This record gives sequence, C-alpha cells and structure tokens, in this order.
Amino acid sequence: MYKNVQDVHSRVLEGRDISKSSHQLNVQSLQADPTKTFFVTVTGIIIKDGKFLIAKRSDKEKMYPGQWTVPGGKFQTSDYTARAPNSQGLWYEVLESGLRREIKEEVDIEVENIRYVTSITYVRPDGMHCLILSYACDHRSGDVTLCPALTEHAWVTLEEAKGYDLIAGIYDELAATKRLVNGEGF
Repeated sequence: MYKNVQDVHSRVLEGRDISKSSHQLNVQSLQADPTKTFFVTVTGIIIKDGKFLIAKRSDKEKMYPGQWTVPGGKFQTSDYTARAPNSQGLWYEVLESGLRREIKEEVDIEVENIRYVTSITYVRPDGMHCLILSYACDHRSGDVTLCPALTEHAWVTLEEAKGYDLIAGIYDELAATKRLVNGEGF
C-alpha cells in the first residue's frame, strides 16, 4: 500500500489541519543511531493440547544452525503499511500482525489468543542489537508444514523440551508461558 517512509508520512498527514511543508519527513534525519537501532523480532510460543510447538533450524542457517526454537522472525514495516492506518494515522496490533505472518511463513498454521510473555535483548556477533518480543498463542487451525529454514518439528511438554538442543532462552520462555497459562505470573 505504501512504497516508502515518505509515502507513509504524506498519507498520515492527509486530511489533517497540518501544513505538510512544515512537517515534511527528512529522510536524511533517519540515519540510524547505533544506540537506538534494533532488529525487532517476534516469536510465538504456540500451544495445542497442552503442548508447545518447537522446530529445528536447518544446519545451513547462519544463526543457531541445527538448534531447536519457536516460530518467529524479524518484524517488518510491511506488517502494518500493507493496511491503512486509522483516522489518526496510527496502526494497532502491529506486532501481532507480524507474528501471525511469521508463524504462517515458518510453520503454515493459524493462531489466536495472542498474549505477551516476555522481552529479551542480545547482541549478535556482527554487533547488531536485537529485541525479541515473545508471545504465547493458541493453535487455531492447520497442520504444521515447515519452511526450508526448518527441518523438523515437535509438540512437546515442558519436561520433554529438556531433551532438545534448544537455543539459549527458549526453555525459559516455554516455562514462563506455562506459568502464564496456569495463572502463576512470570
């Protein structure tokens, strides 16, 4: 729907009593400040019949080859710019839209009842900072069909998850999700 940041800004200002010339977005001012730049990643801890969906990353993957994880990936501007903003120029539930897209791309299932679990940050070997927002969600429909970046999947209990080579932090996220679902808090 929107081709670039300038197009988004122009459309947001349409219909407002604001001088576009006084609020033109200066794309040059968007140069990344390394202290404020993150990859934003959303992950889904999918629950079905009391078990969690985990998937094994391909040995060809650059990050965490051959390890087990939960579906998710980088948030993209198209997760919201593909649809019109509300009358105030705002998009809501953007992370949830990105999460649904990532889950569909990676494991080809639909989810519902999305709820926040936790946030995590880390620094990649290339120095890029990453922010991960993890959400619990319930399986709504579909059978798991893996994308090429994933080679195996399993529906596991928290205890069974201990037997898999999980990426650091995944077990903790599964445990936090179980506590959330059981009403025990984080």
